[in-house]
Amino acid sequence: MKRWNGWGDDSIELVVQADALQFLAQRIGAGTPTPDATLAQACAQIATSRLPAHPLVDTKPETRLRNSLGHSLPDWLKMRSGQVGSVTDGVAYPESAEQVRELLHYAKSCGASVIPVGGATSVVGHLTVREGAQPVLSINLSRLSALINLDRKAQLATFGAGVLGPDLEAQLRAHGYTLGHFPQSFEYSTLGGWVVTRSSGQQSLRYGRIEQLFAGGSVETPVGTLNVATFPASAAGTDLREMVLGSEGRMGVLTEATVRITPLPACEEFHTIFFPDWAQAQAAVRAIVQAKLPLSMLRLSNAVETLTTLTMAGHKKLIGLLEAYLSLRGCKDQKCLLMIGASGHADTVAHALKSAKRIARSHQGVAIGQAMGKKWKENRFRNVYLRNALWAKGYAIDTVETACDWSRVTPMVGALEGAATNALARDGERVHTYTHLSHLYAQGASVYTTFVYRLSGDYATDLARWRTMKAAVCEAIVANGGTISHQHGVGTDHAPYLAAEKGAMGIAAMRSLFQHFDPEGMMNPGKLLPADSA
Repeated sequence: MKRWNGWGDDSIELVVQADALQFLAQRIGAGTPTPDATLAQACAQIATSRLPAHPLVDTKPETRLRNSLGHSLPDWLKMRSGQVGSVTDGVAYPESAEQVRELLHYAKSCGASVIPVGGATSVVGHLTVREGAQPVLSINLSRLSALINLDRKAQLATFGAGVLGPDLEAQLRAHGYTLGHFPQSFEYSTLGGWVVTRSSGQQSLRYGRIEQLFAGGSVETPVGTLNVATFPASAAGTDLREMVLGSEGRMGVLTEATVRITPLPACEEFHTIFFPDWAQAQAAVRAIVQAKLPLSMLRLSNAVETLTTLTMAGHKKLIGLLEAYLSLRGCKDQKCLLMIGASGHADTVAHALKSAKRIARSHQGVAIGQAMGKKWKENRFRNVYLRNALWAKGYAIDTVETACDWSRVTPMVGALEGAATNALARDGERVHTYTHLSHLYAQGASVYTTFVYRLSGDYATDLARWRTMKAAVCEAIVANGGTISHQHGVGTDHAPYLAAEKGAMGIAAMRSLFQHFDPEGMMNPGKLLPADSA
């Protein structure tokens, strides 16, 4: 059963070792657990639906609650405290594009706004329901999940947009293919969600980000159906795919998506390399990615994230032996961990890894084999459960991510970590902050920073602290020349900072585009565009 007030399957519990808790207590202080509100308590606060009856619309409080919140920290605070605020007035589960069209007509007739829902894994407020007199209808796409067509010659597959990551991969694997798109939310996020938020998977170095994988599809808009045909390439004007990518529900509801697929790799390996310090590590990964080797993943942790990873891993004796060995090889207190992956034919994998390790050695890199890489692959969708476990101990985990050119990467890391630390220092609180480069490009890298800090146990205090910290790190992103989002989209949380990236003319063009498909502004209002009054 999926948790209503936390991440993932409620049967999965991640145990935080005593050493890990002691580590956090030393760095930021001991956490104080706070009792959570129950589901019944949260549902009891939900107001009566304002929507007229419709055979496809469910207005039960629990259904509405489960479709109104994602996984941003404000959403978690609402769920855990029971102060859920405004929620959607009803949820529909269409089973066809025709039913989606019917629901859009229904929403228009009763003056309702519409929020498309995929896996509800958003961490930036894509599902936030605005307060106001206008009723809200959520269209949950989970029943549009079938493999509709498979073209082996063109290596294209068409799915219902509500298909979850594991179901998509299972349907493809039965035919010998993979999409290869594995964001950390993979188990609970959907293909449609990936497309409309411009998602990036952990192995995008081989398979590409979702914009490389998305070939076409169908969008039901308030003024009609937009069909985006598939081509291997086209020079015929504006690429309609680009209008759909990153649209975050503002144009309409994506019901089908055709994606470019790849035969299952014959071989896949994940190796670990340590470097003495950040300067050597960053120079090495830049050289590796600019060599254009056929790798599937490069993920570089800074020294504090490396320390945190090794501390949280448990197995104290084995980690101690590893650290002793690395110390002898010159990787001591400032050591940085690189996870490197390759997928494909066995000879291609061997060549790519051999070449990457040769470059790493020239920067004092120490390769330690596949053991940690295998463990990472085994647990890569389980690590997010740490958020549940630490919350129960009185700690919050939040993240921010951006991307910038190589010359800006190191200043960006320092700016983000410093901004968060300084923001909470005003309240006398410390932050345990650390960073990794989650996706690498010849031009630059994504910068993904994590913040761990203590919860106060008071909803208003914790929300105010989050807002202070979020504003500080977003302002640091803008000031240091980064995009406001590399892989999570914009939603409501990042919307105030979008104009710095797009400019006034760009924002106006986006607003005009959405108005063309949605003249009355009923589709996911308040998301993506800054100061949106439509």
